[in-house]
Amino acid sequence: MTQRPFAQVDVFTAVPYLGNPLAVVLDGSSLSTAQMQAFTDWTNLSEATFVLPPSEEQADYAVRIFCPGRELPFAGHPTLGTCHAWLAAGGVPKGEYVVQECGVGLVKITRQGTRLAFAAPPRLRSGPLSEEDVQLIAKGLGVARDDILHHAWCDNGPQWRCVMLATAEQVLGLKPDVHVLQGLEIGVVGAKSSGDTQFEVRAFFPTKNGLTEDPVTGSLNAAIGQWLIAEGLAPENYVASQGTCLGRAGRVHLQRDAQGQVWVGGDSVTCIQGKVQIWPPRSPL
Repeated sequence: MTQRPFAQVDVFTAVPYLGNPLAVVLDGSSLSTAQMQAFTDWTNLSEATFVLPPSEEQADYAVRIFCPGRELPFAGHPTLGTCHAWLAAGGVPKGEYVVQECGVGLVKITRQGTRLAFAAPPRLRSGPLSEEDVQLIAKGLGVARDDILHHAWCDNGPQWRCVMLATAEQVLGLKPDVHVLQGLEIGVVGAKSSGDTQFEVRAFFPTKNGLTEDPVTGSLNAAIGQWLIAEGLAPENYVASQGTCLGRAGRVHLQRDAQGQVWVGGDSVTCIQGKVQIWPPRSPL
């Protein structure tokens, strides 16, 4: 048994319990991959992170990011939530930005008032989806092929296949078929005509139990922002809502700066803090 400092953070919200929760183990030193994965699976959250000393001189800390069943090279809400917990625990950045080391390399994080924002990493794959993929996604989402106005690869670690529908109401009405979309990471976005946000986003990803909807997804919104802004489908500064169908009220702030860098921001709030006991993995009885 190993006892470690711990925080559970709600990300992309300033109001507790309306965002996407994240488990943060603030000292992951000497923990095995199996221990990290077992703890993540036990939390029953979409992700858990483990803070480690950095190996890169420029980095302030390193982080390993896990979701149920596997490790991720990058994810957005774990990036902001881990940074929030690290700063709250007394972390002091070396320079102007907090620099996080993770599977995709070094990620810059900046403070924007009460919010943190990360520099969206370059997409590993972009461009339109194949027509075969688009038709499969339409079938899996229960919409007509013509309802998909635009589509693109939004792969930035997670291999998001993204489609844009005409309205937010269409996005909110989706009832995806787990059997059709099995094994795929799907992002859906639609424009809003009113309210405090300009787009509604939903994210569906595979887990060992089938297809799960994520409450608020930083990596997806990062890649969607890069895609929509570059294609002139969204302004250079906008806010997306996500989690509505799950009773959440996530707010993701997207902005492209003068250098062309897209920043993904949101509030975070600590809901639980203390210490956690990390046990060696055990076989089911």
